[in-house]
Amino acid sequence: MTGAIPALSHRLRPLLAAVCLGATSVLMAAPASARGPDGIADIAEKVIDAVVNISTSQTVEAKGGGGEGRGAMPQLPPGSPFEEFFDDFFKNRRGGGGPGGNSKGGDLQPRKTNSLGSGFIVDTSGIVVTNNHVIADADEINVIMNDGTKIKAELVGVDKKTDLAVLKFKPVKPLVAVKFGDSDKLRLGEWVIAIGNPFSLGGTVTAGIVSARNRDINSGPYDSYIQTDAAINRGNSGGPLFNLDGEVIGVNTLIISPSGGSIGIGFAVPSKTVAGVVDSLRQFGELRRGWLGVRIQQVTDEIAESLNIKPARGALIAGVEDKGPAKPAGIEPGDVVVKFDGKDIKEPKDLSRVVADTAVGKEVDVVIIRKGAEETRKVTLGRLEDTDKAVQAAAKTKEEPAEKPVTQKALGLDLATLSKDLRTRYKIKDSVKGVVITSVDGASDAAEKRLSAGEVIVEVAQEAVSNAADIKKRVDQLKKDGKKSILLLVSNADGELRFVALSVQ
Repeated sequence: MTGAIPALSHRLRPLLAAVCLGATSVLMAAPASARGPDGIADIAEKVIDAVVNISTSQTVEAKGGGGEGRGAMPQLPPGSPFEEFFDDFFKNRRGGGGPGGNSKGGDLQPRKTNSLGSGFIVDTSGIVVTNNHVIADADEINVIMNDGTKIKAELVGVDKKTDLAVLKFKPVKPLVAVKFGDSDKLRLGEWVIAIGNPFSLGGTVTAGIVSARNRDINSGPYDSYIQTDAAINRGNSGGPLFNLDGEVIGVNTLIISPSGGSIGIGFAVPSKTVAGVVDSLRQFGELRRGWLGVRIQQVTDEIAESLNIKPARGALIAGVEDKGPAKPAGIEPGDVVVKFDGKDIKEPKDLSRVVADTAVGKEVDVVIIRKGAEETRKVTLGRLEDTDKAVQAAAKTKEEPAEKPVTQKALGLDLATLSKDLRTRYKIKDSVKGVVITSVDGASDAAEKRLSAGEVIVEVAQEAVSNAADIKKRVDQLKKDGKKSILLLVSNADGELRFVALSVQ
C-alpha cells in the first residue's frame, strides 16, 4: 500500500502544480455558498441514527456460467482501490470459489444470496420505509442500526407501482425517527442530503441539489421523481433524501449510469407520494387507490385541432370500462378531462396520479371538454384492483370459404367492411364494430402513427362508421370543410380503443 501513494501523487503532480500556480486567490475568494451550506454536518448528526441498512437473504436455484443475480459483483473501474476489497467481500459472501459460488464445479445446488440496501425509521415503534426492490422475494429481512445492532424485521406491505415497502421490527433500545417534509415546496437548486449504504459502506452522507422535479422516466404509471445530483450508488436504494430542515423529502430509488456508479443523475420518490403509501400500508397492509375506469391518451396538437381545443391539454378518454365509475357519470370516449377534483390536468400522467391519490368512494367533479364545450360530471370513485389480467386462449374457429373484401382507399389506408372472413383472419372479437384496415401505405401519415392491418376504425370525427364507403364519404366532406387533420377512433382486435389524428395534407 505504501507504494501506491507516491504513484498517485506522481499522477496528480501536474494537476497540483496547476492549482498552485495563480489559483490561490481564487480558492481563498470562493464564497461559502460554493462549498455548500454549513449546516450539513449538524443535520447529518441529527438524523443519521434514523437511517438503517437493510440486509436480506434469499434461496435461489444455482445457474451455470456464473450468471449475475442479487449478489452480483459491482462493476469497478480497472485499478480501483476498492477492487481487491470488493473481490474478497463478494466471494466470501457467496461461499468462495468463482462467481457462481461453486468452487468444485460439480452439481449446482440451491444457494443463499444476500442483498443490501437502505431504509429509514419513521416511527419509534420500529416502522421502517425502504424500496420494494430491496426486499423483493427475500426469505429473511434484517435491519442493521447505525451502531451495528442487527434485528430481524417483518414485512408490513409493499407497493410495486411506486417501488415502496414498509417493514416493522421490535426495538431493543430507544429509536430516533424522522419526519416527512413537503416535497411540493422543493425548489430547483435547493440543497438536499442523501444518507445510505452504498456498496455496503453504511452511514454514508452525500449532498447535492434538486436538479429537477416531477421527472417522468417511464418506470411506472405514477412517475413524478425528484432528480438530484447528490451521489447515489448501489445500496443507496430505499434511503432517505433530506432537506436542510432534516425532513425526508424523498426516497432514493434509481440512478442513470452506464457504469453502475453515480454520474450525478439520481431519482427519489417524492415524500408526498411516500407518505400516502406508507399510511395506507400501515393501516390496511395494501394500497387502496382511486379508480375512474377509463383508458386515456395524450392530446396531441393534431387531436386538439380536431376537437377544437386550444391550447392542447388534458387527458383524452380513449375508452370507458362498462362497470367503471365513469360510465354512469356519462363520460364517453372522445371527452377530454381538463380538471379533476379542482386540480388542473395538463397531461395524462396528471390524471393518473390525482385519481390514484383520491380516496375510494369520494364524489368528485370532473371537468371535460366535449365537442369544444366544457361540461362538469360528478363521479364517485371506485377502487383500483391491483390484479393482472387473465390470459384468454383464442377459440378455434371453423374455417369457412374466404370472402373477397370490397375495399376503399383513404388517408393512405386500404379499408374493408368487416366480414366473417376478415374477423377470422385478423382474430377480431365479435364485439368490435367498424371498418377494418387491410393495408397501410408505408409513406403515409397513417404508417407514421403506427396504424396497421387488422385494426378497426370505429369512428371518424366522432361519428360511427359501419362500412368502407362511409369513411371515404366522411373524409371527402371533411377535406371540403377545410380540416387539416381527421380524428379517428381506432380499435385493436381485442376491442381496446385509441384516438389517432391523421393529416389530410
